[in-house]
Amino acid sequence: MERRQFLLSATGWGATKLIGMGGMVAVARAASGTANVDFDPAFQSWTLQNDVFRAVLRLNQSTGQLQLEELRDLSNNDFWRLPSLAGSFPIDVELDDGTRLSVESRFLLTGQSTTAIDRNGRALTLELSEEGSPLKLTVEFQIFPGQPVLRHQVTITNRLGVTVNVRKANFLAWQFADEGQKFTAYAVHQWVLVPREANFDPVETPLVAGAPAWSVTTGSGGAYCAWLAVRDSQQRGLFAGLEFNGRADFSVRQANGRITLGAEVKSLYHPLRPGEAMVLPAAMIGLFRGDWDEAGYRTQRYVEAAVAAVVPDNNFPYVAWDSWGYLEEINEDVLRRNARIAANLGMELFIVDLGWANALGDWTPDPDKFPNGFRALSDFVHDLGMKFGLHFAFSEADPDSPVLQSNPDWTSSETYNFHGGLSLCLGHQPCRDWIIEQGVNLVRNYRVDWILQDGQTLVKQCTKTTHTHHPENSNWANSEQGLDVIVSEIRRRTGVLWENCANGGSMMTYKMARNYVTSITNDASGSLGSRQGAYGATFPFPPRFSDRYMPDQDLNVYTTRSFMFGGPWIFMNRLPELTPADLALALREIGIYKSIRTNVRDGRVSHLTARPALGQVDALQSYTASGDTALAVVTREEARSNSYTLRFRDLTPTRSYLVRFETSPARFILTGAQLMNVGVVVPLPDQQSAEIVYVEPAP
Repeated sequence: MERRQFLLSATGWGATKLIGMGGMVAVARAASGTANVDFDPAFQSWTLQNDVFRAVLRLNQSTGQLQLEELRDLSNNDFWRLPSLAGSFPIDVELDDGTRLSVESRFLLTGQSTTAIDRNGRALTLELSEEGSPLKLTVEFQIFPGQPVLRHQVTITNRLGVTVNVRKANFLAWQFADEGQKFTAYAVHQWVLVPREANFDPVETPLVAGAPAWSVTTGSGGAYCAWLAVRDSQQRGLFAGLEFNGRADFSVRQANGRITLGAEVKSLYHPLRPGEAMVLPAAMIGLFRGDWDEAGYRTQRYVEAAVAAVVPDNNFPYVAWDSWGYLEEINEDVLRRNARIAANLGMELFIVDLGWANALGDWTPDPDKFPNGFRALSDFVHDLGMKFGLHFAFSEADPDSPVLQSNPDWTSSETYNFHGGLSLCLGHQPCRDWIIEQGVNLVRNYRVDWILQDGQTLVKQCTKTTHTHHPENSNWANSEQGLDVIVSEIRRRTGVLWENCANGGSMMTYKMARNYVTSITNDASGSLGSRQGAYGATFPFPPRFSDRYMPDQDLNVYTTRSFMFGGPWIFMNRLPELTPADLALALREIGIYKSIRTNVRDGRVSHLTARPALGQVDALQSYTASGDTALAVVTREEARSNSYTLRFRDLTPTRSYLVRFETSPARFILTGAQLMNVGVVVPLPDQQSAEIVYVEPAP
């Protein structure tokens, strides 16, 4: 069959079906809202376009190479194109016999389809084969209305009658011309304790042409969030993100007139039996112009529009209480007393942390602590009008737990010492299936609305030869075939909401964002640490993915407002021990949080100062375009001055705004130009103090 003759399959609503005979094929258009896919048979090219973005793919008829010809921002006409004398292809996959699928591969198009997908998106699916290769490729590209982002995901299928082994998988291998520009790269750490502490601190580094790639490790136990941004000296930028919870080397390099991205799965040895398919992790690449806040904003809006688990309701993010202020010394009486006070304060979620079960891995409520049964406590919490949450460290088990007594081989070869437990290998299928049933039963038996997942490094290292995964493939098996299956299957069968915690925010990926409604940042690190976590995490992730645990500490305005900007605000105070003044303060501050939370959740985040640090003032702003309003949380951390001149962003220069404060009685009428260029003085009278500043159109 000649390349210009093909049969296109149609699947799903709105799919386009074409039959090519001798090149006599009409241009096809498949539309869904403002996300469209056009095919031009004369050039063997596809244009994916929405109202702000265009991506052009082409199957080069002389070389057989599938290439990303262009990405273009239609709002400002910035574009990224193929490097000179080089191609651009989404993946680079290699088998143990040296067979490779990469930018150099020569493909035959065997099928294509366009379909409408969830969230008003549009998908283009191409089926490709290479002569002599044992693998078939199915490549899906997605775009969504209003988003300057192209998402891709590749499936490779073994067409041979024998098993082949995938040894390398780079699932984000695009290349672009550097246009002779100098580039700077930007990334954000996760919550890391070893080999050195990191708390979502951003890192900016210039790329040196010809130098080795700048590479960061992402995924569970990695050092960085699964996000990178680069921009040139003209403020033209790219951002990219990975939907993979395992560890990956995420890189960018400038050399030979090219900007080259990479995302390689670490420690991969994946057997593909005859007819089996391997779905590589999805990845995204998007465009921005401006500073790193703009890169973050474009990323966040795309994640909310196309990737993240849907916000459960308009009261989200919730105000919550968690029992860890008592450590494991909890019982029915303690929890009931706290629940009554939590409900009176207006809290919406009540979480029972570690210590409720007989032991790790023995997910049966301790009968001595809960003599009336655990369901009675859940019903009590629900009757108070709150959701019921439960700590579930499903990847760990006590050595004496029944599951390990019956199945001692289910442990991973490396254990991570989580509260004295042994680590389970989630990539071992019998263990994974047991955990799923345990989780489903917990949710159903005890009316659980919310799971606080926990554990020390959720994607385990395991080299056992007795498990269902290959001993050199545990990174892939424990993430793609273990953790992700557990969470998504329990969600599917119960509808329970998941909060990501991996002994802190150490698995900040876009696969996480798909399965979880929020994520912890740092692990109960106090007021300054909380603000540092939210500051960094709100570059790559929407604010709701930075929930904050407030330790059992003295309550004052500085403390409470240090936990207000971001996702769920989780108290860990021993509520019966609070004074009447403390309770009145908590009630008032919770009301303030509820009044601003959706604005923060849905607004445009600007980092108005440097990262929070001792001796400084820090400020985060959220701007809501629909109402042309802004708010900023401003905090003094032992800075010398008792005031700070705050300059807002994003306002309309010629418009007059009313400026008011949460604590100070002062009021001002200022223009947008004045607020952005001159600023407004924020009183911060104490060494540790905080203020919320509101800007709204003047009457």
